[in-house]
Amino acid sequence: MPTPRHHLNRQRRRQALAAAPEDTAPRPRASVGVLTGPAPGAGRRPAAKPVRETSGAPEEEAVASGSGPRRLVPLVVLCVLTLLLGGFAGWAHGRAGELRDDPARSNTALTDLARTSEIKGQTAAAVAALFSYDHADTAPFEKAGKTLLTGKAVEQHRTLLGGVLARAAEQKTVITTTVTDSAVERIHGERARVLVYADQSSVSTAGTAKAGGKQSKARDQGVYAGAMFAVDVVHRDGRWLVENIDTFGR
Repeated sequence: MPTPRHHLNRQRRRQALAAAPEDTAPRPRASVGVLTGPAPGAGRRPAAKPVRETSGAPEEEAVASGSGPRRLVPLVVLCVLTLLLGGFAGWAHGRAGELRDDPARSNTALTDLARTSEIKGQTAAAVAALFSYDHADTAPFEKAGKTLLTGKAVEQHRTLLGGVLARAAEQKTVITTTVTDSAVERIHGERARVLVYADQSSVSTAGTAKAGGKQSKARDQGVYAGAMFAVDVVHRDGRWLVENIDTFGR
């Protein structure tokens, strides 16, 4: 049977419940075991702050105006490079045409080594035969004049050796010419120009000396000289013939 004290305690509890604010939301319970997953909200990036809207049209225009020139720079550079490359291509094409048309560029003396060697060899042999003379055997000299000369070189050769041949029989002269070096200046098709360096000796055997009333032959010491001249040669019938002799005004 309830006592007056029990009634008093029950009444106090009712008054306390009536005075407390209503809270119907369930309270979270703390986990007691090991976490098997991330806590609520863990690993999430903070939400981006909203962009403050202002009357910032000038700022947007500034950004746009700043990016505009930067975008135009590569285009301008590309246009300039295109113009430069186009100009260079045109210049190179024109220059190539000039080089092809330049006679000096068509010289094959340095590119056709076999032909250059052939010209040097035949020219050296021709010069040695044309400018060597033996009073005791004139046949090689005469044959060289008939077979190794052509064009105006025939008359040039006769003029150069005319005075020597006039005295050769009397002085019994022996002339020996040896080509020491040569260089092919140019080759144009069937024609070439060769610079020649040669040593030449001239010895006379006509001198006499009296010894015991008898005459005996005396050989002089001879004359030795170096010569430099150029010859123009032309290719005919499988060999190179001398068609011009250039003594450089001497």
